[in-house]
Amino acid sequence: METCIEVSGLTKKYGTHLAVDDLTLSIGKGEIFGLLGPNGAGKSTTILMLLGLTEVDSGEVKVCGIDATRNPLEVKSKVGYLPEDVGFYNDYSGFQNLMYIARLNNIPIKKAQKNALGILEEVGLLDAKDKKVGSYSRGMRQRLGLADVLIKEPEVIILDEPTLGLDPEGVRKFLQLIVRLSRKKGITVLFSSHHLHQIQQVCDRVGIFVKGKLLAEGKISDLAEQLFTKNTFTTQVGITNNKTSLNDNLKDLTKKINQIESVAKVTLNNNCFSIESKQDVSDELSKLIVNSGYGLSYLTKKGYGLDDIYHQYFQEEKAI
Repeated sequence: METCIEVSGLTKKYGTHLAVDDLTLSIGKGEIFGLLGPNGAGKSTTILMLLGLTEVDSGEVKVCGIDATRNPLEVKSKVGYLPEDVGFYNDYSGFQNLMYIARLNNIPIKKAQKNALGILEEVGLLDAKDKKVGSYSRGMRQRLGLADVLIKEPEVIILDEPTLGLDPEGVRKFLQLIVRLSRKKGITVLFSSHHLHQIQQVCDRVGIFVKGKLLAEGKISDLAEQLFTKNTFTTQVGITNNKTSLNDNLKDLTKKINQIESVAKVTLNNNCFSIESKQDVSDELSKLIVNSGYGLSYLTKKGYGLDDIYHQYFQEEKAI
């Protein structure tokens, strides 16, 4: 995949505070990449350096092949930036605001008018194009902000907490819009947020960013393998038998399960096993249980989502 954003050894300090610590990251052309981390993790500082809006202490930043520290104006011509709170002229209509931005970007008026109408239709604001922005809802303002970004036909869009203040339906529609526009136009998207489930819904890959460091990055399935090195798989099994005191007769079975290669931990509670292992052992488990004369009421394999991954990292951070 062709690289669109390339960061190497990026570091930024504010006094004694290390905001971004030796960040190295590649984002492919047309990819939707989620930068996930709590408030204060250094996400916004990273974005400012990508845009050439703040100086880099050390490291390199290239966006669309352009050095952001040496040629920030050239980078800005390729990148659209949507912050969490977009500023508009409230006495202007949505269309007038877009035309103003087009003039600032030296877009010819006829092209700007055509592009503005097309973009307003894409973001669902064509019917409201002549209404003053001061009357727009929060969701409408965010969609106009996205139109504002798209008017200069960027190769990259950077979204910094773009869904704050939106209701659940507004969030859903906004995220769908981001994915649709990225796929349709081949735009690279960097989506910075502390909302786990929003990142999980739209992003091709995710980077977990904590205390200025990128702790892990990749597809969610790959992150599980990176983080849950001791117990990548968790299998839960329910045991049945005609014996009244079943729990007392499972010690031998527990020992046999522990002997399965790659099993790391076995927990028994009320005739239910929870088995943590480095590999998927569900086939071996089911055969062992049945061959030992027990019934199998259920067998489920737990899949790790972004929520599990994220909180596992915080547990590891606290334990250090």
